[in-house]
Amino acid sequence: MNLLPLLVLLAVCWPAHGWDTCGTCGLRPMASYGSTRIVGGTDAQPGAWPWIVSVQELWEEGAMHICGGSLISSQWVLTAAHCFVTVRTDAMWRVVAGATQLSRLGPEAQVRHVRRVLSHEHYDYGTQKNDIALLELDQPIQCNDYIQLACVADSTVSVSQLTACYISGWGSTSARTAKASDVLQEAQVHLIDLRVCNSTWWYGGAIHSHNVCAGYPQGGIDTCQGDSGGPLFCKDNYAEYFWVVGVTSWGKGCARPFQPGVYTSTQHFYDWILVQMGLHHEITAAPTTPQHLVTSASAQTQRPAQGTFKPCPYPENKLVEFFKKLQKLLKYLKGKTA
Repeated sequence: MNLLPLLVLLAVCWPAHGWDTCGTCGLRPMASYGSTRIVGGTDAQPGAWPWIVSVQELWEEGAMHICGGSLISSQWVLTAAHCFVTVRTDAMWRVVAGATQLSRLGPEAQVRHVRRVLSHEHYDYGTQKNDIALLELDQPIQCNDYIQLACVADSTVSVSQLTACYISGWGSTSARTAKASDVLQEAQVHLIDLRVCNSTWWYGGAIHSHNVCAGYPQGGIDTCQGDSGGPLFCKDNYAEYFWVVGVTSWGKGCARPFQPGVYTSTQHFYDWILVQMGLHHEITAAPTTPQHLVTSASAQTQRPAQGTFKPCPYPENKLVEFFKKLQKLLKYLKGKTA
């Protein structure tokens, strides 16, 4: 019984103050993988996509859903810069995490106010270049089965090879109405090669190198108004977690043929995200640290957890298995000393 590898990983994953409730990103405690079948979407089950949040503008009458976002640490939300361009100058913002139905949040939801909005310094409203922003929350979110962190794709992730991809949000369910959906919607989409997406009969050169396209050539399923800022996320090919590979940015209409959704690549802006969060020194200090365990024979190497931003590489079920073995070992040693 070789416990050394598990003891080493436990030392890495166990914080000094005990279990970190936001320690592992990209997991879905409330969902069974592959059960999912926005425009053309279906109602999501509670906790299905636990990193998605509703970004809301506060008014005297209440709060209004404006955009989606992804919880990437207990106090930071990733979203789109264009969500904050045409709002009133004195706008106040809040973020709702753990919600499925916005009109009835339920006990699992948590609400935080936004301390500051950090839009990309080179965001261009006309071309939608650099359409990415971060929200710093006034208080940390407490993770639970309904609220989990998103894994942000960095340069080690082969995004083009990911095949099980999804979109989710509270946006319009029809291009003919701007009314947001009260219940979170979900749909599966396919990543589309940028050269195809940028070709003459598609977007004709309007796509930037830092974009990701996703949807279907025939249309029918797509993000729409109110889904902006929300995640495009794909399941890892070798593990149980999901990567957020895109931030919902723009598109011509909703669900049109040859006009799929256009997303800002999180991989392209990974370092920018770290700089804004004050974490850049951590990756430059140890640029070759391995990330997730990859069980394929191809032995891809990836980098993990940096502070609260990246996930701990060892899944919970392995730690449970470790404690069972540890319990047996203690019983054995007790018997030897008796």
